[in-house]
Amino acid sequence: MILYLIIITGACSFFAFSSREAMNKMIFNPYLVEHNREWWRFITSGFIHADWMHLLVNMFVFYSFGEATLDNYRNVFVERGEYYFLLLYFGGMIVADIPSYKKNRDNPDYNALGASGAVSAVVFAFIVFQPLTIFYLFGLIPIPGIIFGIMYLVYSLYEAKRAAGNINHQAHFWGAVFGFLFTLVMKPELFNNFIYSITNFSK
Repeated sequence: MILYLIIITGACSFFAFSSREAMNKMIFNPYLVEHNREWWRFITSGFIHADWMHLLVNMFVFYSFGEATLDNYRNVFVERGEYYFLLLYFGGMIVADIPSYKKNRDNPDYNALGASGAVSAVVFAFIVFQPLTIFYLFGLIPIPGIIFGIMYLVYSLYEAKRAAGNINHQAHFWGAVFGFLFTLVMKPELFNNFIYSITNFSK
């Protein structure tokens, strides 16, 4: 499933790179969603990217955490694991764009794209299951996943408030929050395991 999503995302992104018309039809534009009812853009925009680097970073992170998260979902939710994982991925994709939609639905010049919201949801679902797994900040500095998660949320929220640059940090934040909460809502008992892992480590 992970590989299929990566292949489809890569193919859609490549198509959008080579066709401005395709890019315009798939990109997330809140104004067109609101006034033309083009709701599909919540999904299609998650399959296209601004450039190769944007695509490669998102798909590398998704590949790194996707299979482990899917395995955890299969173990916990059994036959519903793959179905819930798809809800996690596409739910993160949609929820991440809702704040931008509300803020910019009367702004025809605002556009957003990329799988970052969905990927953030997958990473934070992984943290629910394995909060102490080591993440490598900047590829060099080892820190527990829970610490990385807190830093990621604080940084994303700070950058979102600054509203500087072309990165939609708000989407990163809400995709991450969705992934964490969705997993716990689907299986509330996981919260006890999450807390136990953290407190047991501190001892």
